[in-house]
Amino acid sequence: MNQFEYPRPQLVRKNWLNLNGKWKFSFDEARTCKVPQDCPQWTHQIEVPFAPETEMSGIADQGFHTHCWYEREFELAPHDGRTLLHFGAVDYFCRVWVNGMLVCEHEGGHTSFTADITSAMRTEGQQVVTVYVEDNPADLAKPRGKQDWLREPHSIWYPRTTGIWQTVWVEQVASTYVQTLRWTPLFETFEIGCEVIATGDIDDDLFVEVKIWNGEELLADDYYKLLGHEANRKIALSDPGIDDSRNELLWSPEQPKLLDAEITLRHGDRILDQIRSYTALRSFSINRDRLMLNGRPYFLRLVLDQGYWPESFMTAPSDQHLKRDIELTKAMGFNGVRKHQKIEDPRYLYWADKLGLLVWEEMPSAYRFSPKAITRMVKEWTEAIERDYSHPSIIVWVAFNESWGVPNLTLTQAHRNAVEALYHYTRTLDATRPVIGNDGWEASATDILGIHDYDGDPERLSQRYESSEHRTLFDQRRPGGRILTLDGFPHRGQPIVLTEFGGIAYDVDADPNITWGYSRANTAESFIDVYQRMLAVVNTRTMFAGFCYTQFADTFQEANGLLRADRTPKVPLAQIYAATRNEPFDGKSSQG
Repeated sequence: MNQFEYPRPQLVRKNWLNLNGKWKFSFDEARTCKVPQDCPQWTHQIEVPFAPETEMSGIADQGFHTHCWYEREFELAPHDGRTLLHFGAVDYFCRVWVNGMLVCEHEGGHTSFTADITSAMRTEGQQVVTVYVEDNPADLAKPRGKQDWLREPHSIWYPRTTGIWQTVWVEQVASTYVQTLRWTPLFETFEIGCEVIATGDIDDDLFVEVKIWNGEELLADDYYKLLGHEANRKIALSDPGIDDSRNELLWSPEQPKLLDAEITLRHGDRILDQIRSYTALRSFSINRDRLMLNGRPYFLRLVLDQGYWPESFMTAPSDQHLKRDIELTKAMGFNGVRKHQKIEDPRYLYWADKLGLLVWEEMPSAYRFSPKAITRMVKEWTEAIERDYSHPSIIVWVAFNESWGVPNLTLTQAHRNAVEALYHYTRTLDATRPVIGNDGWEASATDILGIHDYDGDPERLSQRYESSEHRTLFDQRRPGGRILTLDGFPHRGQPIVLTEFGGIAYDVDADPNITWGYSRANTAESFIDVYQRMLAVVNTRTMFAGFCYTQFADTFQEANGLLRADRTPKVPLAQIYAATRNEPFDGKSSQG
């Protein structure tokens, strides 16, 4: 894996070692060991970062396994600074030892964490990292997203993911180094906010140099003193006013302009840390009932993306698979994705930044309400927002989906409190992006009103969402059998987005008794015909600020993707593109 596949694309250092590959592995349902020294004989070899349930792990065991162990050796040259061990994601709870010393614990299956392993490192020879994992399939009070709690996947849920499922890597840094780097685009004032937080041994005379480039053009070269290990500054870019070159600096799906950056941490003349990064200048906001990108109304054409592969589940088979998914999304005419019930790999977000794709990030749900479930959710959601805050592609945070984990919103005040609290908490962590409290129905505190409606008849959809039916929609109509807004939270003019619709199942090779969708087409011609008519409705109804079609690709028993599970299109991409954009199809190749 080269430097361009560094797992954390916005904080890149040169001196790192990828620990993906062959690890020793054992299941341990009997709980026979508590520490690495007591571990039973290793029974398997696993290919990290693929979960043991997947084919690509080399194990492919989808049974119920609540406890497991990993171990591998690695070599690292001696170093006089600090050594950091990073995990992209481990599902769900884990402990980590290095050379028999416990270095960290982490709870939460979708977020990254780091251990400072300096004191555990041997001065020479092999280093040994051991990981213990707990992941109880029956625990419905943990954020689990689309992972099924039954032995066989049913309905809209998919096979489980246990243990390590994103990259593991180690890097060497100075004794004082940059721990946090955060970018905030400030479109209105033509500035970039830059927050740098250092950690380590040195407490005074720390300075950070920030350079930003537009291609070969140096836009900024600023030098700040850190106060209390922190610098938080606004970097002013030269505003060309009404000149067209102003627009050339703005990021959008149509023009994904990224600004390269370099962060150098200094103590006097000595360089302590140097980081490659990037940022972008863009805004995403709300003006009455419209969504605004860079100060202009922007119509969202999203597709629901589960982010699963049949051979590797939530882990992409390769970095190129992530890139290809984004290329295919754009080739089908969409300008964004709603990542459904999954905190996506930062490498996906990197390609979305680079290629130009808007992303709604959604917190994976728990399926039982309790104080423990909400506490877990808040912790993991906080980590996700902190990790992904600087990606320009992310435009919306979604806290809850379809009242999952808060099933009694109409009756139970505690459930309503959870949604409203998490909405305001998210807005506190990030005041720059819209937040959806509960997507689909039963909305309360929210910046965007999302509606889920799987009516398979385009004519009924057309009639339901006529502008004249606007008030009736909220007072009487109940897609999904649920009220759209809770009492006390009438529609206040927020943008309305049809955030789930379609779901047309079509696969001539699939068994209709096993696969399913919300409606079904039997031929390619009937499939694209219904898709065209549905998309004509949502593209032309003025009450909508955008839409999200279900879904990007077939996913296990769900045959309702525009693409098959292997990402081959069910009908020509150009035909899908034209329908998505509500344009005539001329038979030519797809734009992308």
